[in-house]
Parts: sequence; structure tokens; C-alpha cells
Amino acid sequence: MRPYLNWMYCMHLPDVRIFAMVASGKSLSAAARRLGITPMQVSRRIAALEEELSTRLLHRTTRSVSLTPEGEAFLPYALVILDAEEGARSELGQERSAVRGHLKLTAPSVFGQEVILPLLTTLLRQHPELKVELDLSDRVFDIVASGYDLAIRIATLKDSDLVARRLAANARVLCASPEYLADRGVPRKLADLDHHDCILLTPVGKWPFVIDGELHRVPLSGRFTTTSVEAVRAVALNGCGVAMLARWDVRQYLLTGRLVELPLDDASTEQLSIWAVTPTRRYVPPRVKVFLDALELALSAD
Repeated sequence: MRPYLNWMYCMHLPDVRIFAMVASGKSLSAAARRLGITPMQVSRRIAALEEELSTRLLHRTTRSVSLTPEGEAFLPYALVILDAEEGARSELGQERSAVRGHLKLTAPSVFGQEVILPLLTTLLRQHPELKVELDLSDRVFDIVASGYDLAIRIATLKDSDLVARRLAANARVLCASPEYLADRGVPRKLADLDHHDCILLTPVGKWPFVIDGELHRVPLSGRFTTTSVEAVRAVALNGCGVAMLARWDVRQYLLTGRLVELPLDDASTEQLSIWAVTPTRRYVPPRVKVFLDALELALSAD
């Protein structure tokens, strides 16, 4: 049995919370600023927790902080402990419906800018005690180890211990600008794309199509390749090729006619969904619930 497990029920919760903050930001100073105390006080509280657990949790130098292997192993337990405490307070407290605290979430870059940001600004105005930390990134990472409340993902999800809530459909769309199509013609069949400039997103390199009921990843070529979904959209809008993007990333441009959807006769695009992924939790903090309710409402209305 790991040494810290014997102390699970007698740890000083404020010290556990400080440890989780330091682990999230990899910084004593950042945790100190959030707590309104000095870095020295943060270091002392971490040292007290390490002494209580008889385990070193952090490597500290003058320039950096990193988790020891024991710290990496302890972090998920720490997050569960803090979540259980917050859940109990939410269930039993007199102000159980109050929306407060630190909402930490991640979302794909374009979808986050187009949909998530307007919602968050509204929630910040409505709930003065709410704080938000938003990571706009197309990468997928361990939200439990990183201390996130939730992740918004647009993908086919793999099996995991996380809880996934489907919010809306979000099919991929093949599209191009009217100017490009007037110059190069409209592709009607999958083979026609071999004669077009396809705007590729690295490291993907292949586009998913459903052919006769089966998903195939088709290699295509083009003159522009990028790691940014936003750049793919911008290049398509500027008339430089055919793009494959999620419908929610281009919906407003399809409505205004700046982009034209290109259905093919012999293949269809992959059907995806927008998911809210949260750690395995019994209680959902009010800050998470109010955000998810607002997002689901916005998606259904649109």
C-alpha cells in the first residue's frame, strides 16, 4: 500500500488544495497569487503535507517545480478528495445553488472562440464570484491529472473512465468559397478532389469519408498544410482551396454564403458530436452545471 493511503482521511484539506494548485500550474508563485499568500507560505504548506504523508511530492528548484513520481501518483487522489469535499458542501450547504469558484475547462480553438467565449462572458457577468480559466487547444490531454473541471471535445470518443455527455451533432463539412468554385469547378465525386487544392490539417493528412456504410481515410494533396483549424478556415475563406471542417466551425459562413457546402454523390462526410467530458464524479459543482446547461441550450437553439 502506498504510504499516503493510510492518511487519506486525516489530511489537512487546505494543504491538499494548495498541492493541487501547484501541480496544475507547475508554479509556487502562481498558486500563491491565486491564494493571496506568499510563495514561502505555499512552500511551507506543501512541506507540511509531505511530512504528514512521509512522501516527497514535489521537486523544487529556484526556477521550476515538478511532480515526483509519488506526487504524480497522489494527484488523482488529491483531486478526488477535493471533489468529494466540494460535493458535500454543494449538497449540504445552505448556499448549494451558488455559482462560485474556479471553472477550469478546455475546448477546441475555433469552437471555443465562436461558441464558448460568448457564453463565458455572459456567465461572468451573471455570477460575480465565478472565475474562469479557459484553454483553447485542439490537443487532447489528461484532464484529471491537469485539474480540469471539463473538456469540450469534437471527436469519436474512446472508452475511458471519464464521463461523457453528448451535447449536439457536429458533422464534418466539405466546403469552399464561391470564388474558388467559380475558378476551379465544383467537385461532384470523391475522385474529383484529386484535381483540387485540398487544405490539409497536419498531422492528419487523410480525410474521413463514409463509403458504402464504412469509414475510409482517404489520402489527398494540396498546396497548403497547417496545424491550425483556424488557419484552414481562413485559407478556405480566401478562396485558396477545399476544406473539411466541423459544421460548427463554419456554420455562420455557410449561412452567409461565404462558404459553400459540397456534398458528394459517392461518399459522405463523417458524423461527429460535441461532447462534454468530465472526471468521474458523483457530484457536479454548480459552476460546471450552469455552464453545461447554458452551452446545451445555446447549441439546441442554434
